[in-house]
Amino acid sequence: MAEQDIKKILDGDDRTLATIISLIERDSPQVPGIMKSIAAHTGKAYKIGITGPPGVGKSTLIDSLTSLIRKQGSSVAILAVDPTSPFKGGAMLGDRVRMQRHYTDEGVFIRSMATRGVKGGLTGAINEIIDLMDAAGKRYILLETVGVGQSELDIAGYVDTVVVVLVPDMGDSIQAMKAGIMEIADIFVVNKSDLAGVDRLVNNLNVTLGLNEGRGEWQIPVLKCRADQNDGVEDLLDKILQHKDLLEKGGRLEERRGRQRLQQFEQMLEHKILVEIKSKILDSGKVNELGNKIKRGEISPYTALNRIMKTGIPSFFSGKTHVSTDNKE
Repeated sequence: MAEQDIKKILDGDDRTLATIISLIERDSPQVPGIMKSIAAHTGKAYKIGITGPPGVGKSTLIDSLTSLIRKQGSSVAILAVDPTSPFKGGAMLGDRVRMQRHYTDEGVFIRSMATRGVKGGLTGAINEIIDLMDAAGKRYILLETVGVGQSELDIAGYVDTVVVVLVPDMGDSIQAMKAGIMEIADIFVVNKSDLAGVDRLVNNLNVTLGLNEGRGEWQIPVLKCRADQNDGVEDLLDKILQHKDLLEKGGRLEERRGRQRLQQFEQMLEHKILVEIKSKILDSGKVNELGNKIKRGEISPYTALNRIMKTGIPSFFSGKTHVSTDNKE
Protein backbone atom coordinates (compact mmCIF):
# COMPACT_ATOMS: atom_id res chain seq x y z
CA MET A 1 0.00 0.00 0.00
CA ALA A 2 1.52 3.31 -1.12
CA GLU A 3 2.16 6.09 1.40
CA GLN A 4 -0.15 8.33 -0.60
CA ASP A 5 -3.04 5.92 0.04
CA ILE A 6 -2.39 6.01 3.78
CA LYS A 7 -2.34 9.80 3.57
CA LYS A 8 -5.69 9.72 1.76
CA ILE A 9 -7.13 7.65 4.61
CA LEU A 10 -5.86 10.12 7.20
CA ASP A 11 -7.30 12.97 5.13
CA GLY A 12 -10.72 11.31 5.24
CA ASP A 13 -10.96 9.95 1.68
CA ASP A 14 -13.92 7.54 1.88
CA ARG A 15 -13.17 5.87 -1.46
CA THR A 16 -9.70 4.86 -0.28
CA LEU A 17 -11.14 3.85 3.10
CA ALA A 18 -13.57 1.48 1.38
CA THR A 19 -10.76 0.00 -0.74
CA ILE A 20 -8.55 -0.72 2.26
CA ILE A 21 -11.46 -2.22 4.20
CA SER A 22 -11.88 -4.66 1.30
CA LEU A 23 -8.20 -5.59 1.64
CA ILE A 24 -8.74 -6.30 5.33
CA GLU A 25 -11.79 -8.46 4.59
CA ARG A 26 -9.67 -10.50 2.17
CA ASP A 27 -6.90 -10.83 4.78
CA SER A 28 -4.40 -9.22 2.42
CA PRO A 29 -0.69 -9.51 3.37
CA GLN A 30 -0.62 -5.69 3.20
CA VAL A 31 -2.84 -5.39 6.28
CA PRO A 32 -0.13 -5.48 9.00
CA GLY A 33 1.75 -2.63 7.33
CA ILE A 34 -1.42 -0.59 6.92
CA MET A 35 -2.42 -1.01 10.55
CA LYS A 36 1.08 -0.08 11.71
CA SER A 37 0.94 3.11 9.63
CA ILE A 38 -2.37 4.29 11.10
CA ALA A 39 -1.86 3.16 14.71
CA ALA A 40 -0.72 6.57 15.94
CA HIS A 41 -3.84 8.18 14.49
CA THR A 42 -6.45 6.10 16.33
CA GLY A 43 -8.22 6.55 19.66
CA LYS A 44 -10.22 9.69 18.86
CA ALA A 45 -13.51 8.13 17.77
CA TYR A 46 -16.27 7.22 20.21
CA LYS A 47 -17.67 3.76 19.51
CA ILE A 48 -21.31 2.88 20.11
CA GLY A 49 -22.66 -0.66 19.81
CA ILE A 50 -26.30 -1.28 18.89
CA THR A 51 -27.50 -4.82 19.49
CA GLY A 52 -30.64 -6.80 20.24
CA PRO A 53 -32.82 -9.51 18.67
CA PRO A 54 -33.65 -9.36 14.94
CA GLY A 55 -36.64 -7.21 14.04
CA VAL A 56 -36.42 -4.70 16.87
CA GLY A 57 -35.57 -1.79 14.54
CA LYS A 58 -31.84 -1.41 15.14
CA SER A 59 -31.12 -0.04 11.67
CA THR A 60 -33.96 2.48 11.88
CA LEU A 61 -32.68 3.60 15.27
CA ILE A 62 -29.15 4.01 13.89
CA ASP A 63 -30.50 6.00 10.97
CA SER A 64 -32.25 8.45 13.32
CA LEU A 65 -29.30 8.58 15.71
CA THR A 66 -26.95 9.38 12.83
CA SER A 67 -29.11 12.33 11.77
CA LEU A 68 -28.95 13.80 15.27
CA ILE A 69 -25.18 13.38 15.52
CA ARG A 70 -24.74 15.02 12.13
CA LYS A 71 -26.82 17.99 13.25
CA GLN A 72 -24.24 18.48 15.99
CA GLY A 73 -21.54 18.64 13.32
CA SER A 74 -19.75 15.34 14.00
CA SER A 75 -18.87 12.76 11.37
CA VAL A 76 -20.25 9.23 11.60
CA ALA A 77 -19.20 5.79 10.40
CA ILE A 78 -21.75 2.96 10.46
CA LEU A 79 -20.59 -0.64 10.43
CA ALA A 80 -23.49 -3.08 10.03
CA VAL A 81 -22.52 -6.71 10.51
CA ASP A 82 -24.97 -8.91 8.60
CA PRO A 83 -25.42 -12.68 8.33
CA THR A 84 -23.49 -14.28 5.48
CA SER A 85 -25.35 -15.27 2.33
CA PRO A 86 -25.09 -19.06 1.96
CA PHE A 87 -24.83 -18.64 -1.81
CA LYS A 88 -22.56 -15.66 -2.46
CA GLY A 89 -20.80 -15.28 0.88
CA GLY A 90 -21.76 -11.60 1.18
CA ALA A 91 -23.95 -9.67 3.58
CA MET A 92 -27.62 -10.60 3.28
CA LEU A 93 -29.54 -7.83 4.98
CA GLY A 94 -27.94 -4.84 3.26
CA ASP A 95 -28.61 -2.29 6.01
CA ARG A 96 -27.41 0.49 3.72
CA VAL A 97 -30.75 0.25 1.91
CA ARG A 98 -32.46 1.40 5.10
CA MET A 99 -30.15 4.43 5.39
CA GLN A 100 -30.60 5.95 1.94
CA ARG A 101 -31.01 9.52 3.17
CA HIS A 102 -27.34 9.51 4.26
CA TYR A 103 -25.97 8.45 0.87
CA THR A 104 -25.12 11.97 -0.24
CA ASP A 105 -23.84 13.12 3.15
CA GLU A 106 -20.05 13.31 3.00
CA GLY A 107 -19.95 13.19 6.78
CA VAL A 108 -21.41 9.67 6.90
CA PHE A 109 -19.61 6.48 5.86
CA ILE A 110 -21.68 3.28 5.76
CA ARG A 111 -20.37 -0.25 5.37
CA SER A 112 -22.18 -3.58 5.58
CA MET A 113 -20.14 -6.67 6.32
CA ALA A 114 -20.82 -10.38 6.34
CA THR A 115 -20.08 -12.44 9.44
CA ARG A 116 -18.53 -15.10 7.16
CA GLY A 117 -19.37 -17.77 9.68
CA VAL A 118 -17.24 -16.30 12.45
CA LYS A 119 -18.16 -17.69 15.86
CA GLY A 120 -20.13 -15.14 17.84
CA GLY A 121 -21.69 -13.45 14.84
CA LEU A 122 -19.01 -10.76 14.48
CA THR A 123 -16.51 -10.77 11.65
CA GLY A 124 -12.89 -11.35 12.60
CA ALA A 125 -11.79 -8.14 10.80
CA ILE A 126 -13.90 -5.85 12.95
CA ASN A 127 -11.09 -4.41 15.10
CA GLU A 128 -8.98 -3.41 12.13
CA ILE A 129 -11.91 -1.82 10.31
CA ILE A 130 -12.95 0.20 13.35
CA ASP A 131 -9.36 1.45 13.69
CA LEU A 132 -9.36 2.47 10.02
CA MET A 133 -12.59 4.41 10.43
CA ASP A 134 -11.13 6.05 13.52
CA ALA A 135 -7.94 7.05 11.68
CA ALA A 136 -10.05 8.39 8.81
CA GLY A 137 -11.48 11.00 11.16
CA LYS A 138 -14.91 9.52 11.94
CA ARG A 139 -15.77 10.92 15.34
CA TYR A 140 -18.58 8.46 16.07
CA ILE A 141 -18.58 4.82 14.98
CA LEU A 142 -21.88 2.96 15.23
CA LEU A 143 -21.56 -0.82 15.21
CA GLU A 144 -24.69 -2.89 14.61
CA THR A 145 -24.63 -6.64 15.15
CA VAL A 146 -26.88 -9.27 13.60
CA GLY A 147 -28.45 -9.68 17.03
CA VAL A 148 -28.23 -13.44 17.25
CA GLY A 149 -26.52 -15.73 19.72
CA GLN A 150 -23.17 -14.76 21.16
CA SER A 151 -22.81 -11.63 18.99
CA GLU A 152 -24.98 -9.71 21.46
CA LEU A 153 -22.32 -10.33 24.11
CA ASP A 154 -19.24 -10.03 21.91
CA ILE A 155 -20.06 -6.46 20.94
CA ALA A 156 -18.89 -5.22 24.36
CA GLY A 157 -15.33 -6.04 23.32
CA TYR A 158 -15.38 -3.53 20.47
CA VAL A 159 -17.25 -0.43 21.66
CA ASP A 160 -17.38 2.16 24.44
CA THR A 161 -21.13 2.26 25.01
CA VAL A 162 -23.46 -0.72 24.44
CA VAL A 163 -27.10 -0.01 23.59
CA VAL A 164 -29.44 -3.02 23.77
CA VAL A 165 -32.66 -2.62 21.80
CA LEU A 166 -35.81 -4.59 22.60
CA VAL A 167 -39.47 -4.34 21.63
CA PRO A 168 -42.66 -5.15 23.56
CA ASP A 169 -44.16 -8.63 23.46
CA MET A 170 -41.03 -10.41 22.23
CA GLY A 171 -41.11 -13.59 24.24
CA ASP A 172 -37.34 -13.97 24.30
CA SER A 173 -36.54 -10.43 25.45
CA ILE A 174 -36.22 -11.12 29.18
CA GLN A 175 -34.92 -14.63 28.54
CA ALA A 176 -32.12 -13.23 26.40
CA MET A 177 -30.96 -11.07 29.29
CA LYS A 178 -30.32 -14.14 31.38
CA ALA A 179 -27.62 -15.14 28.90
CA GLY A 180 -25.47 -12.14 29.82
CA ILE A 181 -27.07 -9.11 28.21
CA MET A 182 -27.58 -7.52 31.62
CA GLU A 183 -23.83 -7.56 32.17
CA ILE A 184 -22.88 -5.77 28.93
CA ALA A 185 -25.73 -3.26 28.45
CA ASP A 186 -25.04 0.38 29.28
CA ILE A 187 -28.42 1.58 27.98
CA PHE A 188 -31.67 -0.24 27.25
CA VAL A 189 -34.02 1.04 24.56
CA VAL A 190 -37.54 -0.27 24.21
CA ASN A 191 -38.31 0.56 20.58
CA LYS A 192 -41.72 0.59 18.84
CA SER A 193 -43.17 2.11 21.96
CA ASP A 194 -46.58 2.45 20.29
CA LEU A 195 -47.08 -1.31 20.66
CA ALA A 196 -49.01 -2.85 23.52
CA GLY A 197 -46.94 -4.10 26.42
CA VAL A 198 -44.28 -1.37 26.36
CA ASP A 199 -44.81 -0.33 29.98
CA ARG A 200 -44.75 -3.92 31.17
CA LEU A 201 -41.40 -4.52 29.45
CA VAL A 202 -39.94 -1.28 30.82
CA ASN A 203 -41.07 -2.21 34.34
CA ASN A 204 -39.65 -5.73 34.02
CA LEU A 205 -36.31 -4.33 32.88
CA ASN A 206 -36.17 -1.85 35.73
CA VAL A 207 -37.02 -4.53 38.27
CA THR A 208 -34.35 -6.85 36.86
CA LEU A 209 -31.78 -4.04 36.88
CA GLY A 210 -32.70 -3.20 40.45
CA LEU A 211 -31.85 -6.75 41.53
CA ASN A 212 -28.31 -6.41 40.23
CA GLU A 213 -25.86 -4.74 42.59
CA GLY A 214 -22.42 -3.32 42.06
CA ARG A 215 -23.15 -1.40 38.87
CA GLY A 216 -21.05 1.57 40.04
CA GLU A 217 -21.89 5.20 39.36
CA TRP A 218 -23.75 4.55 36.13
CA GLN A 219 -27.39 3.69 36.62
CA ILE A 220 -28.49 1.87 33.46
CA PRO A 221 -31.42 3.78 31.94
CA VAL A 222 -34.40 2.13 30.25
CA LEU A 223 -35.72 4.41 27.51
CA LYS A 224 -38.89 4.25 25.45
CA CYS A 225 -38.45 5.06 21.79
CA ARG A 226 -40.19 5.05 18.43
CA ALA A 227 -37.29 5.35 16.00
CA ASP A 228 -39.39 5.55 12.85
CA GLN A 229 -40.93 8.76 14.19
CA ASN A 230 -37.70 10.06 15.78
CA ASP A 231 -39.51 9.90 19.11
CA GLY A 232 -37.18 9.35 22.05
CA VAL A 233 -33.99 9.32 19.95
CA GLU A 234 -32.79 12.64 21.39
CA ASP A 235 -33.09 11.16 24.90
CA LEU A 236 -31.00 8.21 23.75
CA LEU A 237 -28.23 10.43 22.37
CA ASP A 238 -28.25 12.45 25.61
CA LYS A 239 -27.76 9.28 27.65
CA ILE A 240 -24.96 8.10 25.33
CA LEU A 241 -23.16 11.42 25.77
CA GLN A 242 -23.68 11.28 29.54
CA HIS A 243 -22.13 7.81 29.60
CA LYS A 244 -19.26 9.02 27.43
CA ASP A 245 -18.63 11.91 29.81
CA LEU A 246 -18.66 9.62 32.84
CA LEU A 247 -16.17 7.20 31.26
CA GLU A 248 -13.83 9.98 30.19
CA LYS A 249 -13.84 11.80 33.53
CA GLY A 250 -13.33 8.66 35.58
CA GLY A 251 -10.49 7.28 33.46
CA ARG A 252 -12.60 4.22 32.71
CA LEU A 253 -12.63 4.83 28.96
CA GLU A 254 -8.92 4.21 28.57
CA GLU A 255 -9.16 1.24 30.93
CA ARG A 256 -11.94 -0.27 28.80
CA ARG A 257 -10.01 0.36 25.62
CA GLY A 258 -6.91 -1.21 27.15
CA ARG A 259 -8.87 -4.42 27.71
CA GLN A 260 -10.11 -4.22 24.13
CA ARG A 261 -6.54 -3.89 22.80
CA LEU A 262 -5.52 -6.96 24.77
CA GLN A 263 -8.53 -8.83 23.40
CA GLN A 264 -7.57 -7.73 19.89
CA PHE A 265 -4.08 -9.16 20.35
CA GLU A 266 -5.46 -12.46 21.64
CA GLN A 267 -7.88 -12.68 18.70
CA MET A 268 -5.08 -11.96 16.21
CA LEU A 269 -2.89 -14.60 17.83
CA GLU A 270 -5.70 -17.16 17.74
CA HIS A 271 -6.41 -16.33 14.09
CA LYS A 272 -2.77 -16.72 13.05
CA ILE A 273 -2.44 -20.02 14.92
CA LEU A 274 -5.60 -21.38 13.25
CA VAL A 275 -4.39 -20.27 9.81
CA GLU A 276 -1.03 -21.94 10.39
CA ILE A 277 -2.60 -25.18 11.61
CA LYS A 278 -5.09 -25.27 8.74
CA SER A 279 -2.29 -24.70 6.25
CA LYS A 280 -0.28 -27.61 7.60
CA ILE A 281 -3.37 -29.82 7.68
CA LEU A 282 -4.27 -29.08 4.08
CA ASP A 283 -0.68 -29.47 2.89
CA SER A 284 -0.47 -32.91 4.48
CA GLY A 285 -3.33 -34.27 2.37
CA LYS A 286 -4.54 -36.33 5.29
CA VAL A 287 -7.79 -34.38 5.65
CA ASN A 288 -9.00 -35.69 2.31
CA GLU A 289 -7.90 -39.18 3.22
CA LEU A 290 -9.78 -39.11 6.52
CA GLY A 291 -12.73 -37.35 4.95
CA ASN A 292 -13.15 -40.01 2.31
CA LYS A 293 -13.03 -42.77 4.91
CA ILE A 294 -15.64 -40.94 7.01
CA LYS A 295 -17.93 -40.46 3.99
CA ARG A 296 -17.67 -44.18 3.12
CA GLY A 297 -18.55 -45.10 6.70
CA GLU A 298 -15.21 -46.82 7.29
CA ILE A 299 -14.50 -44.66 10.32
CA SER A 300 -16.68 -42.43 12.49
CA PRO A 301 -15.94 -38.70 12.88
CA TYR A 302 -15.52 -39.17 16.63
CA THR A 303 -13.02 -41.98 16.24
CA ALA A 304 -11.04 -40.04 13.64
CA LEU A 305 -10.83 -37.00 15.88
CA ASN A 306 -9.92 -39.07 18.92
CA ARG A 307 -7.06 -40.79 17.08
CA ILE A 308 -5.69 -37.43 15.87
CA MET A 309 -5.77 -35.94 19.35
CA LYS A 310 -4.12 -39.00 20.90
CA THR A 311 -1.28 -38.82 18.39
CA GLY A 312 -0.97 -35.05 18.58
CA ILE A 313 -1.88 -32.65 15.80
CA PRO A 314 1.73 -31.77 14.78
CA SER A 315 2.82 -35.43 14.67
CA PHE A 316 -0.26 -36.64 12.84
CA PHE A 317 -0.23 -34.06 10.07
CA SER A 318 3.54 -34.08 9.67
CA GLY A 319 3.25 -37.71 8.65
CA LYS A 320 5.87 -38.79 11.20
CA THR A 321 3.45 -41.09 12.99
CA HIS A 322 1.11 -43.59 11.41
CA VAL A 323 -2.38 -43.59 12.84
CA SER A 324 -4.69 -46.46 12.18
CA THR A 325 -8.00 -45.41 10.65
CA ASP A 326 -10.07 -48.45 11.49
CA ASN A 327 -13.19 -47.90 13.56
CA LYS A 328 -12.10 -49.79 16.64
CA GLU A 329 -11.88 -47.73 19.77
